[in-house]
Amino acid sequence: MGSTRYIMSMGELTRKDNSLCFRKDGKNVYIPIENTKEIYCLNEVSMNSKLLDFLAQNNVVIHFFNYFEGYSGTFYPRNQYNSGKLLIKQVHAFEESRLIIAKSIVKGIGSNIYEVLYHYYKHDKPEVKVVTDWIRKEFYQRVDESQNIKELLAAEGEVWMNFYGSFKYFLPEDFIINKRVKRPPDNPINALISFGNSLLYTKTISAIYNTHLDQRISFLHEPSEGRFSLSLDISEVFKPAIVFRTIFDLVNNRRIQVDKHFDKNVNYCLLNDEGRKIFVEAFEKRMESVFVNSRLKRKITYRTAIKLDCYKLIKYILEEKEFVPFSIKEGM
Repeated sequence: MGSTRYIMSMGELTRKDNSLCFRKDGKNVYIPIENTKEIYCLNEVSMNSKLLDFLAQNNVVIHFFNYFEGYSGTFYPRNQYNSGKLLIKQVHAFEESRLIIAKSIVKGIGSNIYEVLYHYYKHDKPEVKVVTDWIRKEFYQRVDESQNIKELLAAEGEVWMNFYGSFKYFLPEDFIINKRVKRPPDNPINALISFGNSLLYTKTISAIYNTHLDQRISFLHEPSEGRFSLSLDISEVFKPAIVFRTIFDLVNNRRIQVDKHFDKNVNYCLLNDEGRKIFVEAFEKRMESVFVNSRLKRKITYRTAIKLDCYKLIKYILEEKEFVPFSIKEGM
């Protein structure tokens, strides 16, 4: 999986000379530090300050997930790309242009949901046309007419709900969503969405870490203590292309099945070890999949596309060059 390492078992992560060592069940697994940029701990992993110092020296970001497969937090080495000039400009953009940037993000979400659904419309699922027509005829107008962030968030919420409501036309019956439940997810489709969204959110944290942007100053989501809200902004546009396409492919090709890949309890539903492994592999494969960006006229990965959106935002902040987030159309 390239520069990303996933730890799915309980164990201890330590520094061993100039390598990482993961010890589980009395056995050592060595991980070279040279090509490691981010680590995902999807189970209980113990470590010490010596290891964290080693990771910081090598600019490795480490993400932690809880029992319910939700994101817990990130060890974020001292930012190597601090920029006082951009920070001041980013704050200024929040004060003066927040609604403009936020509208671009919400339009990007709608555009990519449209493209995902239009794929199914072209493949004999005419029922989704109700949603694609609504996006084209009403949604964009609602975004343009929004006078504040509250109205804009209402439009965003409606496009997601319409998207979820269309699942019944192209997913098996046991993966249809009744309502979106997050903490903890209560059925298989909610479990997949929550896990996928958390993975994408952390990928975006890592991407922003390698730019001069400040994670705390966001535009669509409220800047708040305790989370990297700019990562929420940037990742939203990519959810239809990365998270949901991964889910739809796995479910419709029966690579993930309700009776084989989930642990269900009275109050929650989670991927089991095998299901989590299948999902992570498919997610990483999509992150690294290559498409020709029509605007750049060259091949890029989705991982690169996320970073490019960060640079587009920087261009807007510094030069007021129009911010147009990633579009699935770029890869067509």
